[in-house]
Amino acid sequence: MAEVPQGHALGSGLEADDGRPETPPSPPSPPSPPSPAAPESPALPEPAQPSEAYARQLLLEEWGPPGGSLQVPARLSWRLILLRRPLYRNLLRSPNPEGINIYEPAPATGPTQQPLETLGNFRGWFIRTEKLQSNLSWTVKQQCVDLLAEGLWEELLDDEQPDITVMDWYEDSCLDSCVYELHVWLLAADRHTVIAQHHAAPRASGRGPPGRWVQVSHVFRQYGPGVRFVHFMHKTKNRMEAGGLRRTRVTDSSVSVQLKE
Repeated sequence: MAEVPQGHALGSGLEADDGRPETPPSPPSPPSPPSPAAPESPALPEPAQPSEAYARQLLLEEWGPPGGSLQVPARLSWRLILLRRPLYRNLLRSPNPEGINIYEPAPATGPTQQPLETLGNFRGWFIRTEKLQSNLSWTVKQQCVDLLAEGLWEELLDDEQPDITVMDWYEDSCLDSCVYELHVWLLAADRHTVIAQHHAAPRASGRGPPGRWVQVSHVFRQYGPGVRFVHFMHKTKNRMEAGGLRRTRVTDSSVSVQLKE
């Protein structure tokens, strides 16, 4: 399937010296982590078992779809969609695994010998280390979101093509000129065919103390039919120092789906 151009970015973090965002070469295909686990079902609001009419009313008021209506296939129920609430919520697991607050500078930390998995709740992330030259390395974390399992449906994805927004915040750690990369693929049902993709590698400005947070975001629009998975991957730079590893932190990662205005 030919690649459909993705939508415009909300922001691409820092820019290269020539004023343009730094863009790494696009990988030929996304990596293949284990299949995503079935999403956990959030608790139903009161009443615990709403009628179809009440569930429809709640969701239409909450989502405010264009024209005030939203078509749901006969095989689905409004009560099931209310249970999943697939629109306007973060579909990633453990989006803030280290519990870091972006409204304050990244907390100071010295080199650590502890594995990343012991420093927070990384449930849902597949983690590996990518060695680089000298004393540098990447920590690579990825998730693959199953959009249908999260409560979306084929007709909505194919006909309406709602916006798919990805967002991340990384620490300007000053460990290197580029300390963060984002790679996102919209995949077909076979989890291999790429329908749209986005890649970014913002470069550090070299100004200010380390620890400030930088936002990176992108919106996929008019990506074409067939999207069933969102493969989200980010990479953060590490540097080995005396006493252990110094890391670049990242937090508040998100993948969400919104109706077009």
